[in-house]
Amino acid sequence: MLRLAARDVPNINLSTVYRTLKRMQDEGEITPVSVPGEPPRYEPAHVAEHHHHHFHCKKCGRVFDLSGCPTGLARLLPGGFVLENHTLVLHGLCAECA
Repeated sequence: MLRLAARDVPNINLSTVYRTLKRMQDEGEITPVSVPGEPPRYEPAHVAEHHHHHFHCKKCGRVFDLSGCPTGLARLLPGGFVLENHTLVLHGLCAECA
């Protein structure tokens, strides 16, 4: 994020980027996207409002939105468990890196 912001504001510092991200999250403009083992990423809140999953390219590091959702996840649960929510991140190589 710092490198991207520095294109427009060359003297920007990391604390300014973090403060801006926090403000945007507090105001509901962005939502964090959790990719295990990776730093936090963010997507526009209007995208996060719609249930979707992500694909993480292990080579270039980009994260892509996936449409659709697997069905039947509740069948994987032990007896008596109740599924309330889920997050799915697929890992592999994107089309450009494959």
